[in-house]
Amino acid sequence: MTAYIVRRLLLMVPTILGIMLISFVIVQFAPGGPVERVLAQISGSDVAATARISGGTGGDGGGGGGVSSSGGGESITSKYRGARGLDPEFIRQLEEQFGFDKPAHERFLLMLKNFITFDFGQSYFRDISVIDLILEKMPVSVSLGLWMTVLSYMISIPLGIAKAMHDGTRFDVWTSAVVIVGYAIPGFLFAVLLIVLFAGGSFFDIFPLRGLVSDNWDSLAWYDKILDYLWHLVLPIAALAIGAFATTTLLTKNSFLDEIRKQYVMTARAKGLTERQVLYGHVFRNAMLIIIAGFPGAFISAFFTGSLLIETIFSLDGLGLLSFESIVNRDYPVVFATLYIFSLLGLVVNLISDLTYTWVDPRIDFETREV
Repeated sequence: MTAYIVRRLLLMVPTILGIMLISFVIVQFAPGGPVERVLAQISGSDVAATARISGGTGGDGGGGGGVSSSGGGESITSKYRGARGLDPEFIRQLEEQFGFDKPAHERFLLMLKNFITFDFGQSYFRDISVIDLILEKMPVSVSLGLWMTVLSYMISIPLGIAKAMHDGTRFDVWTSAVVIVGYAIPGFLFAVLLIVLFAGGSFFDIFPLRGLVSDNWDSLAWYDKILDYLWHLVLPIAALAIGAFATTTLLTKNSFLDEIRKQYVMTARAKGLTERQVLYGHVFRNAMLIIIAGFPGAFISAFFTGSLLIETIFSLDGLGLLSFESIVNRDYPVVFATLYIFSLLGLVVNLISDLTYTWVDPRIDFETREV
């Protein structure tokens, strides 16, 4: 097992390099960039934004780059739309501020060097470091992802077991219909429906529409803070979880059905054991193997769950909205930092899931298979 873990860890290095390289190359061909964004703000007479950018918050820590320096006799002002009439020295200062005075390959190598030590630099357009910005947005994503995961497992597993025990009955048919319809409904569409029904739309005004807490949250008692927090989570969690039950529920059902039909279950019944004893004494551990093994990955991933549409609809400023705004604004340090963190986290979660299989069932041996 140690050799398997070492191989998996070593394979993470080229995988991360490949992800970052492909993303970096794609960005090079994407139109626009932070320099062009500043120039557009200048041409649009956005005085406040221009003054903020000119103050200098950028750097080369993780700058991906959407515009590369060109050689030859081409005027520097001709490389950017909206640069006509501006001092070329000012544009050179912008390029240096954002790190675009270096060739693309140097920017990429410098980004990798910084990312190895988790130095993600500063956001281009926010006066804050990238890591602090991610930590600032994470509570929203943690709240949404963690509660959705817990709620999904708490409902899906008992429901899946019940469906397996009543396979083919009317209960199994109508619950399957409900689960599949819920899976087919887009979460954002269900969110709009919930707002119309319960958040001051055309019917009831029961739940709040925006934020994780109320404006007077600091003045509330500790128990009122908990209730207020949960009160704000009801609608967004319901919108996210509407489609989260289907996979786990049907997976649980099918896993239990496979085990119930095996010979050892028939032997246990022949010995006079009750259905409850057979189910929870013999079937449960084997049937729950695949569910339990997938829980660590789902649990860890929940801390970084970001849903752009749900966060936008309910005015929640989380990682999903941050990633979208960073791409639109060409804030490359934030874009590449989040990509790096999420990719690394995904690889680690996959390894943890595999190790959980061996912990739940020691008969599984990854040493005997090719990585």
